[in-house]
Amino acid sequence: MLIRLARPDDHAQWLPLWKGYQAFYRTDLPDQVTATTWERFHTADEPMHCAVAEIDGQLVGIVHYLYHRSCWTTGDYCYLQDLYAAPEHRGQGIGRALIEYVYATAAQAGASRVHWLTHETNLDAMRLYDRIADKSGFVQYRKLMG
Repeated sequence: MLIRLARPDDHAQWLPLWKGYQAFYRTDLPDQVTATTWERFHTADEPMHCAVAEIDGQLVGIVHYLYHRSCWTTGDYCYLQDLYAAPEHRGQGIGRALIEYVYATAAQAGASRVHWLTHETNLDAMRLYDRIADKSGFVQYRKLMG
């Protein structure tokens, strides 16, 4: 398995994984949001990134992450926003490998922490997360603005 940054020519293989992630969370983002997201991954001054897991030339997993400032540290935080492995490849260490890639990349960038959210029903993922990260104890609140 190779973990690497996504390249512009990966779009055709990335898109079904991105759509699969959305389906898992029962959402369907507008095409314009997807196009903008993909463009941001390949724009040098954007803080958003995409890494992929590749096996034998086939993309089998994705992770999207972004850097943001914090009032609590001098180093940026790294928010791991989206993580997805193709269903037929689950249980092969893809999720862990993608998270470890983000950990290494964030450390190299001088980030103070990597953090993420998951839905409380995502029990399979939480079994992994409980082994490789610490629960913060915080509960997320949000107000959608449109």
